[in-house]
Amino acid sequence: MSALLLARAAASLHGLALGDAFGSQFFVPANRDALSSRLLPPAPWQWTDDTEMACSIYRVLADHGTIDQDELAASFATRHDFDRGYGPATNRLLRLVREGGDWRALSAELFDGKGSWGNGAAMRVAPLGAWFADDLTRVVRQAALSAQVTHTHPEAVAGAIAVAVATAVTVSEPDLSAGHFLDRVSAHVPASMVLDGITEARQLLTISDPTLAARMLGNGRHVTAHDTVPFTLWVTARVRHDFEAAMWTTAAAGGDVDTTCAIVGGIVAVAETAQLPQRWRGRCEPLPDWASVPRLIT
Repeated sequence: MSALLLARAAASLHGLALGDAFGSQFFVPANRDALSSRLLPPAPWQWTDDTEMACSIYRVLADHGTIDQDELAASFATRHDFDRGYGPATNRLLRLVREGGDWRALSAELFDGKGSWGNGAAMRVAPLGAWFADDLTRVVRQAALSAQVTHTHPEAVAGAIAVAVATAVTVSEPDLSAGHFLDRVSAHVPASMVLDGITEARQLLTISDPTLAARMLGNGRHVTAHDTVPFTLWVTARVRHDFEAAMWTTAAAGGDVDTTCAIVGGIVAVAETAQLPQRWRGRCEPLPDWASVPRLIT
């Protein structure tokens, strides 16, 4: 397996986990009150289901070089830790898979047969975009495969594709302007409310207030792909070369902060100029041993 692909995916995963753990701290009221002064929450920062599932994606890619859906479903189910903050539908699905259920049927049957359009497929996919960054067509196909294991609704699939492509473009075309960055992503996202939101995000690049942008684009409060992904891409388009600025900008909007920060962190971490700050990393829970992710070089 290419060392370059492993390194890119690992960098994205470390950024995703750090964003997830950082964002999760703002569900504590005292920490929310410190947002405006940009005081780092006290350690330790624990990551959530976002990181746990992203580790499974990384592990499947490292082992197979592609998304093997059966292997991914098995890893999700085996590594499932109820206390990491999974949604009730995903908790039930993974429990049933662990007990021998067919993930294809279980995923398709969610929400009266419509499938989940939640943001879970988008929150975990950035390392995949980093892995396949040299081939955007493959990014789209592999992101869809990764989403469908738990989220079959077209909006959830579109959200995963958008985040994966954004990560890939950050790797392969680091010097794009904010507008051209979103144009490049939009060109690969299927027609959807997610795409409509990214189009609106493109029109909002001239504003700098994340709370205003989130008011118009969503901040993940409804836990849907289309209420989450457009805002995260607005942030990454504007500040994808500065990890700390990207995190504070994302957190300021509130909502599903661990997930929005995980998405942004996973994308921004692959920008060569966006180094993960050591004083943040020291507060974050380490990645699980089972994922066998290389440590970042200090």
